Amino acid sequence: MEPVNRTEVPEFFLKGFSGYPALEHFLFPLCSAMYLVTLLGNTAIVTVSVLDVHLHTPMYFFLGNLSILDICYTSTFVPLMLVHLLSARKTISFIGCAIQMCLSLSTGSTECLLLAIMAYDRYLAICQPLRYPVLMSHQLCFWLAGAAWLFCLLKSVTETVIAMRLPFCGRHVVSHFTCEILAVLKLVCGDTSVSEALLLMGAILLLPVPLAFICLSYTLIVATILRVPSAAGRRKAFSTCSAHLAVVLLFYGTVTFMYMKPTSKEASVSDEVFTVLYAVVVPMLNPVIYSLRNKEVKEAARKLWGRRRNSK
Repeated sequence: MEPVNRTEVPEFFLKGFSGYPALEHFLFPLCSAMYLVTLLGNTAIVTVSVLDVHLHTPMYFFLGNLSILDICYTSTFVPLMLVHLLSARKTISFIGCAIQMCLSLSTGSTECLLLAIMAYDRYLAICQPLRYPVLMSHQLCFWLAGAAWLFCLLKSVTETVIAMRLPFCGRHVVSHFTCEILAVLKLVCGDTSVSEALLLMGAILLLPVPLAFICLSYTLIVATILRVPSAAGRRKAFSTCSAHLAVVLLFYGTVTFMYMKPTSKEASVSDEVFTVLYAVVVPMLNPVIYSLRNKEVKEAARKLWGRRRNSK
């Protein structure tokens, strides 16, 4: 088959909820509010982590990275989605679709690795407390975070380039509210086996493997905590990792629910609504969970707020 010129599809139509105007008007204020909370909450976490010297530790360095990831991930699709919810013209250019696809894949993939790195950090802090400052040095923190960001970016660029070079034969209606790669691949009129194989390898590498590593880390953490003689010591150890464990359960629980069920040619409206809420709610809840479950974050925020009020 001769390759089809990509200019045959200059733009894509993101179908989303175009057939349900009442639902669109309901989702717009809801998603707008959640996106605003996501931006404010995660920006606050980053600000507190940077400005308070007591939080210049590996745990809060990775937490800051997680907050930046959540801001980037939601910003790849929520602003355009909000515009489309109130607009009859729900199109995105070919290049814009490729960029959105790549950035969504990259940030989502990086979060999988970052959660595993954070579990390893908690393992070293609790199971190897005396050697922790040496084992988890600032240099290693930068290397681990940088490697996760770079690896997932290169992986996502590769997947996006291969997918977007396939022939679409004039098909341009994407049954999704974003340029999600699986939804775009359904429009391809050629062989998608290479792209699907890459996605499968990436899914195995970034979902079950990090999750198994997280489970192993927390198994060792729990075994170590149970050997602590005092109840106060056990509570303190549990409190240092409970927020991260809650985020892991929330992230992998929703991902498993969405992607481990039987797939159909066309997703139902309820699936689409759940996907929207999952994509916006999880990044919104991460700073809430960390601020509610972490005394150091709350104390640092109070200090910064008090310092700001006193300076006026």
